[in-house]
Amino acid sequence: MVTRDNRVTTTNVDAGSFRDRSGHVFLKNGRILRSVSPYAAEDFQFVRGSGLLDDLVRSKRLLPFQLVDPDILRDSGERPVHVLEHPRLDHVSYPYEWPFPVLKAAALLHLDIHLTALERGVNLSDASAYNIQFKGTEPVFIDHLSFRRYQEGEYWAAHRQFCESFLNPLLLRSECGVAPNDWYRGRLNGISVTDMSRLLPLKSKFSWNVLSHVVLQARFQKSGDQRSAERSLARRKLPLSALVRILEAMRKWIEKLQPTDTGNTVWQTYSQNSGYADDDFSTKAAVVTDFVKTMRPELVWDMGCNTGEFSKLALEAGARAVIGYDSDQGALENAYTRARVEGLNLLPLYLDVTNPPPDQGWDETERKGIFSRARADGVLALALVHHIAITHNVPLERVIDWLVKLAPAGVIEFVPKQDDMVKKLLSLRDDIFHDYSPELFIHHLRARARIARKETLPRSGRILVIYQRG
Repeated sequence: MVTRDNRVTTTNVDAGSFRDRSGHVFLKNGRILRSVSPYAAEDFQFVRGSGLLDDLVRSKRLLPFQLVDPDILRDSGERPVHVLEHPRLDHVSYPYEWPFPVLKAAALLHLDIHLTALERGVNLSDASAYNIQFKGTEPVFIDHLSFRRYQEGEYWAAHRQFCESFLNPLLLRSECGVAPNDWYRGRLNGISVTDMSRLLPLKSKFSWNVLSHVVLQARFQKSGDQRSAERSLARRKLPLSALVRILEAMRKWIEKLQPTDTGNTVWQTYSQNSGYADDDFSTKAAVVTDFVKTMRPELVWDMGCNTGEFSKLALEAGARAVIGYDSDQGALENAYTRARVEGLNLLPLYLDVTNPPPDQGWDETERKGIFSRARADGVLALALVHHIAITHNVPLERVIDWLVKLAPAGVIEFVPKQDDMVKKLLSLRDDIFHDYSPELFIHHLRARARIARKETLPRSGRILVIYQRG
């Protein structure tokens, strides 16, 4: 690799870990390595000696690790005391992509780990939501250097960070009925206590939890008394039992939070009301199953996953994991419930495919765009093309080009204009989509990939194609 100042290195530091003085994450020849700096070595040795890390790994709450020779990072310019090696995750997701139940699961895991750590004389130095990733629907903590020795009488230093990273986005949905994803993406550290306090309805502010964790923090911040309050707290001592009670109360509160009930969303009940005849559905299911069994993709991206029905079929046919993307919050919540109840290795994530997260953060490298973090082995694009092409005016050729680039093989469904769903999309606008036809769909696809199988659903006339790039 050649860096900006023309230095040559074979070790690539992860841009998302540059702020951490305790150590950095590196990618080297496909291996994931984490350095432990001299600054953090004493705390790391204490925490490891307490048995906490091993216990958390055994309970699958902490990403596994093994110590390797620090000399492995000799070309990085660092001189770490220790180096940890971690298994590679299927996909790195960010909190602004998590639907409500996924963010809630992450928040509860963070609090559980904090409480478990305190039992061992260990504290957490921060409360960043980026310290958590997912294996299917199961959250896992990934920042092994967030742990440090507990100091008697210390306060919850990361209280406001936890509220802005976890609590406030959950409250935005549960108290205001607004999904936080786009807001969170625009402010990468979460939703500020000042903004949250302004948004909350008056009745919510009479809650002791909201008052103490949101309103009062916002008032301190607004009045400029935050530093005075912090200095005052620094002179006082908080018993460990009191800190534990604060964390336990926060956990009980978050566990009860639910999205505001606004009724079914547009696509939440699509699978029940889509109009598929039994033989159409059977054919569609058979094509998805055939695709997985013949192409053998390990990681599948289900674009427009809805409630995860075909994600489940892909897993049953042999896929190891599925990342499901959708922009409908209700559908994502149903997909998450399905995955939890049925034990599916499926992670549903929020995504507007016409406006995906870009590279952003510091120097536009800290948080990577959604499609540069991982590559899928296969893609499902079922009942998606017409929404992009007609609802969002993206030329059909560009839709096909984009889908084929996502993975070396996949299943794409084309919904013709005579279909009831397309008729609804065209009912309130002129049909300017002269480039939208079955013939052009096949033409554009053949120009970019080999068509391994083509099926026309007998009742609806929809076309399903298995493609494979050359």
